[in-house]
Amino acid sequence: MSEPWPPAWPRMLEAEFGPPPQGEYRATAEDFRVEECLDFTPEGEGEHLWLWVEKRDLSTLELVRRLARACEVTPRDIGYAGMKDRLAVTRQWLSVHLPGRQAPDDLAERLADTPVTLLDQQRHPRKLKRGVHRANRFTLRLSGAVVDDPQLEARWQRLVEGGVPNYFGPQRFGHEGRNLSKARAILAKGWRKRDDREGMLLSTARSYLFNQLLARRMAAGDWATPVDGELLVLDGTASQFASKVVDAELLERARQLDVHPSGALWGTGEAATSAAALAHELAIIAAEPELAEGLVRAGVRMGRRPLRVRLADPRLSHDDGALTLKYSLPRGAFATAVLRELISHPTL
Repeated sequence: MSEPWPPAWPRMLEAEFGPPPQGEYRATAEDFRVEECLDFTPEGEGEHLWLWVEKRDLSTLELVRRLARACEVTPRDIGYAGMKDRLAVTRQWLSVHLPGRQAPDDLAERLADTPVTLLDQQRHPRKLKRGVHRANRFTLRLSGAVVDDPQLEARWQRLVEGGVPNYFGPQRFGHEGRNLSKARAILAKGWRKRDDREGMLLSTARSYLFNQLLARRMAAGDWATPVDGELLVLDGTASQFASKVVDAELLERARQLDVHPSGALWGTGEAATSAAALAHELAIIAAEPELAEGLVRAGVRMGRRPLRVRLADPRLSHDDGALTLKYSLPRGAFATAVLRELISHPTL
């Protein structure tokens, strides 16, 4: 039997403002734009050709396959920093391993019959690795009742000042949560790489457990406030530290969105956090033993993820009967986690 989808994970703003109004956020691919942000630029020489491309209505994995064909290499010779939305217009770097040879002179022409535009190309000594990008910049166009919502400005300002619950977005779980059903099945029989070559189903299972944990912390009221001994994440980085004793200074840093409480991305190893935070995590694992035990058997390493995320350079504007939002999020955060606080939509 399929699970009800999406789950009724709590919204941050609902207690204060009530349910958000109806809204549409992806009427066309152009309504959802994403640009990848790196902290560095290619050096101009090396074995790897880095390509700055724009794609429309195409997944990153399909983009990799098409670039591999166009450059006459295998997909494993292609590197990319992050997966970008399919139903969107996105810009990102990819690298192609071309030691001792140039890219095809007609590379742009080879891509001309695909929804891919080559914007720039530069050489670099190393392959582009997953997760090296700093952030993603989003430009989203919304329509529907949300455009005339009298509480919109107040909702938006509350998110800017208080941060956003760092839920994994619906695209991680597939249409009607079908990826989660697949993850349950594959973990129940024992995960094998040949059945999940990109590890997407493992990520789906971990993402679901994390969202369940975040929902529990939100219900408890401590998702944005550090507790003694909790592992905290420094905003915009992967740096983590134990809070030990939460004093006034640490509480102020949390209020300023400089540090965030964290939650487990389940796997093997110790859940290095406080007894109070661990109790929440163990309660989620007890409710989903098949997923948790399956992840451990698959050898996935325990990780941490901030429970909250800050909007960088946030902007809101009205134009021609629509609403445009612009903001940046650190890598791994989902634009749809922000949208579900502002609009009601069947997928959110």
